[in-house]
Amino acid sequence: MSEVPDKSGIELARAAVEAALTKHRAQPRRKSVVDSQSRRRGGYTGPGPDPRDPQLFGSVLERLVKQRGWAQPTREARIFGEWEKVVGADIAAHSRPVKLEDGELTIEAESTAWATQLKMLAAKLLAGIAREVGHNVVKRLHIQGPNRPSWSSGPLRVRGRGPRDTYG
Repeated sequence: MSEVPDKSGIELARAAVEAALTKHRAQPRRKSVVDSQSRRRGGYTGPGPDPRDPQLFGSVLERLVKQRGWAQPTREARIFGEWEKVVGADIAAHSRPVKLEDGELTIEAESTAWATQLKMLAAKLLAGIAREVGHNVVKRLHIQGPNRPSWSSGPLRVRGRGPRDTYG
């Protein structure tokens, strides 16, 4: 049996650390995971733009819309979401877009007078929509007045003036 020299606590700790360092230095050096990954990708980013740099959310979203082919539905949605910006504050206060099908936009005016006014401004509205949203998104306008109550119900209807005693 080998005899262990009588060492105090600090000397014993120092000897253990020196033995571990000697063993560590004798082993061949392995590449760290960080070094191998950075070399594989072309090194660390330096000054100037790099594809690994953080990107603005808007530019990432714009790229995604183009890749997925969502450009046309996005333009169509802008008509409904940004109606005031597309047609102006005055017209937007008195009308609203209802539906868009096959290039025909249905607009509901708040009164019959505004419906008539919008019909006269149809060419200007189409030009404004094309300028804000893009060409060939809206090709025709269908302008209607406000929805009025219908007094007819059921499959059979009788023509006439409707209930006369309702409004006094």
